[in-house]
Order: sequence, then C-alpha cells, then structure tokens
Amino acid sequence: MEEIPPTEYRRASEIDVAKNVKKILCKNFDGKRRLVPANELIFRPSVYAVIIKGNKILLSQQWGGYDFPGGGIKKGEKIEDALKREVWEETGVKIKPGGLLHAADDFFIGTSSGKCFHSTLLYYGCQSFTGKPNAKHLIGDEKRYSKGPEWVDLNRIKKIKFYNPIDSVALITKTLKRS
Repeated sequence: MEEIPPTEYRRASEIDVAKNVKKILCKNFDGKRRLVPANELIFRPSVYAVIIKGNKILLSQQWGGYDFPGGGIKKGEKIEDALKREVWEETGVKIKPGGLLHAADDFFIGTSSGKCFHSTLLYYGCQSFTGKPNAKHLIGDEKRYSKGPEWVDLNRIKKIKFYNPIDSVALITKTLKRS
C-alpha cells in the first residue's frame, strides 16, 4: 500500500493508469493517509444518532474530541436495531429513532487493525430517549479511546473538535431547524 504525505494533495479516488486499478485515499483520525486498491477495502455501514435535549446535545468523548453516538451495523442487523444498540453501548440511553438526517461516505484506516474501510454513514434524529448517560456498556476498543457520553451545550459546538468526516455543526443546525 502506498503511503501519502499529509501535505500532498490527491483526489479521494484515482486510477492507477499503469495497472488500471482504481485506488482510494484513506486516512486515519490524525491525518495519516494511504492509497489503497478499491477491491481491498472492507465495507462498513454505520449509523449515528443526533440526540438533543433543550440546549444540549449528547456526544461521545473520544480521541480528545467528540462524535455522535453510533457505530457499525452488523451483518444481518437492521439499521434501526443497530442505532439503538450502538447508542445504548456508548451512552447507556435507550432511544426511539427519528428520521434520516444525513448520509455520507468515508474512507478510513482502522485505528487498531490498520485495515482500510469504505463506510457509509447514516445520521438519524431521535424522537425520544430514556435513561441517564453513562459509560458502563462500552465494549472492546471503545473502553480504550472513549471517555463516555457527555451533554454538551449547543453554544460550544462551533468550538469543539469533532472526529468524523462530516460538517457536524451543519448537521446539528439542520436538526435544530427540523424540531
């Protein structure tokens, strides 16, 4: 696999003309980049919840920043079931999912495996929730990199670091306009 310096510009996907193989640029959370043949990517659909209560949003603290609670959809698992499970694991909160707010793609390098993934990210609103946020249900690597859930004041969202490939502030703003 070809290593790409962070300062060198490349499009998200390129064709290796000599080999006629499409390559995809993947990156990890700290900016390391790698070009990978598309056929070597592992497909990983994922789902995330945007949970707002009053003037606060429930986020997961990880890697020194924040992300929406959520994660990978298991094979054979329905999207709504995966959303409920992931939110429960990361926050201890049970939710009633709302509608789809946003969908995006991401190409990333797994933090523990070093493998490259093509992820489809689905972001859903939340109609209601029950329970008090806690980190008791974190599993696997999440215990290492996550500090658990936190209610973050909406006035802070433009100042905090989000660890995801989307415009999180725009998604939160869109969600607030819908409610």
